[in-house]
Amino acid sequence: MTRTWQISDVTDAAVARVAAARLAAAFGVPPVERARLTASLGAQLRLCLTKGGTWRLALETGTVSRPAPQAAERVLHAVVTPSPEAAAAGQPPWRVTVPCPEADDVGAVADAGAVADDPAELAQALLGADEDTALVLERLTEQEGLVDFHREELQQTNQGVVALHAELDAAGRAQREAFAAERKARTEAEHARRRLTFLADASAVLTASLDHHEIVRRLPELLVPEYATGVDIWLFDQDGDRPGPAHAAAAVVAARTGRPQYAAAHPGGLPGVDDQPPSALAPDRPLLCIPLPTRQAPLGVVTLSPPGDRWDPDDAVMLVELTRRASIAIDHAQRYQHNRDIAETLQRALLTELPAPPGLALAARYLPATHGLNIGGDWYDAFRQPDGGVIAVVGDVTGHGLRAAVMMSQLRTALRAYAVDGGSPGQLLTRLHTFLHHLQPDLFATAVIARFHPDDPTVTWAAAGHPPPVLRTPDGAVRTLDAKPGAMLGIPMHQEIADHTVPMAPGSTLALYTDGLVERRARGIDPGIARLADALGSFGPAELDTDLEGSADGILRPMLSDSERDDDVCLLLCHLRGTG
Repeated sequence: MTRTWQISDVTDAAVARVAAARLAAAFGVPPVERARLTASLGAQLRLCLTKGGTWRLALETGTVSRPAPQAAERVLHAVVTPSPEAAAAGQPPWRVTVPCPEADDVGAVADAGAVADDPAELAQALLGADEDTALVLERLTEQEGLVDFHREELQQTNQGVVALHAELDAAGRAQREAFAAERKARTEAEHARRRLTFLADASAVLTASLDHHEIVRRLPELLVPEYATGVDIWLFDQDGDRPGPAHAAAAVVAARTGRPQYAAAHPGGLPGVDDQPPSALAPDRPLLCIPLPTRQAPLGVVTLSPPGDRWDPDDAVMLVELTRRASIAIDHAQRYQHNRDIAETLQRALLTELPAPPGLALAARYLPATHGLNIGGDWYDAFRQPDGGVIAVVGDVTGHGLRAAVMMSQLRTALRAYAVDGGSPGQLLTRLHTFLHHLQPDLFATAVIARFHPDDPTVTWAAAGHPPPVLRTPDGAVRTLDAKPGAMLGIPMHQEIADHTVPMAPGSTLALYTDGLVERRARGIDPGIARLADALGSFGPAELDTDLEGSADGILRPMLSDSERDDDVCLLLCHLRGTG
């Protein structure tokens, strides 16, 4: 339904306003929306009269769609269209929309839009239209009462909120204090974990080396710059001399008393550390002097400068413990080096000078292990028997160090004594087996013996748990003498070790060796024996005849190129000279 009015003066505007109010009421527009509609329309109509001309007011009903499942909403549109002159000047139409239910009585709606032209009736209609305003004001009064009620409730709520905020603030302070305590505990735990991790890692680095010079070099690298700005390590001489007057007085006190000393202008308060006056060598710099303790006497003194003004007490405790572990590592390294030097000296002293029998050339190489205390078990020997034969032997005593070197010397002496009475290589090894089993039941050995005789173009050999000999013939062919060997010498069993004899023409070369030459942890021993055979076969006959010593070096170079040298190496070449 659409209703229109032409408005050119005040009367037309009043009639249109009253008619709009009545239609809005007939369509069920709520009083508040109805009052808002008439007030807005009245203001717009006054503006239109001010501008002059003829204006057109149109009221029409319509619907606005809503999302399912809601029904479409009924609305009332009011549109004020400008006169042609105003429209030509760019004046846009005025529009307003209010919600309203569907009117039940179409005739009532039609009557509501009719307004008499009689001024008395018009005045009465205006008074009726103002009833809506009165109703709105009444509703506003009610709303003000509700607002006052809610304002009082809000004030009470605000007081409760303030009290709650006070409680929350108190709880927040308590929580912050708890968080601060937790953070502090967590920080202390993290620092403790960091110290323990550093101590474990540093200890692993220091104990990984058996060279005390390397340990002394690595210690400052571990401590600077996190725990110290400077580290001085003074090791005492072997005769027990202490640091001289060129060192800090606190270091001398630490060496004399065996207790850590702290030299500074103010006491350090460090656990287990004695306080001393500032050092004359560094009066403006605190010094922490920690002895390197052993069971007998300190090995030296470590002097540290702090990374800041002073040390944290827990850091100082950790530094004392690290110094103690470093002292143990240095002491072990020095003892190891001392024992290794003794074992190597004894080993080299017992290695025999090779004989030079007619028609037979001998060349030997012995290389001590360079890693670990693995020196002292490998040996070689060669000597003549009373009947003119020559015995060549290579052996390996299980175990390492001084004990292995001493046992090796006893086996060497026993073999020479047994060989004076004659006997084949197998018989000699059998007697050595009995000798070792009764002399050292918990020590074992391997050995291979070869016997040469100038009147016999053969070689007789026997092995006991030892890698097989490798034989090169004059034509350059190489084969491994892999006949079944006897068991290790000294094991708790009775055995008769067998002899094996193979032809050995002039120009042939027999290689005897220990497992340190051919065995590698990752690949076993068989590939190493194959490599030795290849190296021995790579020489020409003239090289072996003229320079057997150089040939021995030529074998060691390729064989040891991939070796970690964690075991002794023995090589004995026996070359039967050619007839030409």
